[in-house]
Amino acid sequence: MPMNNKLQKIADRATSRTAARLGFLAAMGIALAQPAAAQTTDEIVAKVLAARGGLEKAKAVQSERITGTIYFNPELYGPFVAEFKRPGKMHNELTIQNKTVVRTFNGKDGGWVINPFLGKNSPEPLSVDDLKDVRNESDFDGPLVDAKVKGIAIELAGTEKVEGKDAYILKVTHKDGQVSSYSFDAKTFLLVKWSGIDNTNGQAVTRETFFHDYRDVGGLKFAFELVSDNPEAEVTQRIIVDKIELDPQIDDSRFEKPSALPSVEPSAASPQPALSSTTQQINALQCDAKNEGGTGRRRSMSLR
Repeated sequence: MPMNNKLQKIADRATSRTAARLGFLAAMGIALAQPAAAQTTDEIVAKVLAARGGLEKAKAVQSERITGTIYFNPELYGPFVAEFKRPGKMHNELTIQNKTVVRTFNGKDGGWVINPFLGKNSPEPLSVDDLKDVRNESDFDGPLVDAKVKGIAIELAGTEKVEGKDAYILKVTHKDGQVSSYSFDAKTFLLVKWSGIDNTNGQAVTRETFFHDYRDVGGLKFAFELVSDNPEAEVTQRIIVDKIELDPQIDDSRFEKPSALPSVEPSAASPQPALSSTTQQINALQCDAKNEGGTGRRRSMSLR
């Protein structure tokens, strides 16, 4: 099946946002039943952090690997892998129609992308804007941990109904000015929704990700299904997580500049239209997959 227009916004950011959303759940997607009484920002943050099984346990995790499948429609889907390692290192891969998009960040100032859908099988440096995004996405603990130290402002922005249930909204403003909203179930304090705004082709576009099917992994709760959409378009993305590994052995070279992919001649029978540039794709997760391994992260994955 040839690449269709819905993939125009997927090639680059899909992997990073998926990781962001997935990874974020390592820090925030934890269950703990609490009464739905009036809460302050600090109280909600404290309960979410305690719910992960203890901040000490969460911080003890040094690396993480999430594998699964991203579905764009019943016929268009592919496997992904999202890897994280302290401090702030990230490696993401997404394969569609035998082509693999790779994105890496070494936790410092080096980030690269390989996008064969643009005819680029060799790694290229991430743009300034992409580097800004990836630094937030690769935050291993998520924005609620040591927020003040990171220059992150967290604010209780009211409540909303998410899939029929009451949820508290935490507005998160990063040091670089990026703003996202995280909604937590008012009874369980599980993360149920992420939303944010991306700039696509010079226009502000709202993105949303919903988190389902929470499971226990090493004493932490992770969402194993993430559904993302752009309310202003037709694009819907679904992530099914197959496996989450805590503290896998990952060599540091995995987060450095990746090796070039072998060149593949395009098939005359199924030509592929060029996809938009890295700053024009699916900024939002899709979904990712946000922050996101639970994340996500969305950025999840991101989605963190």
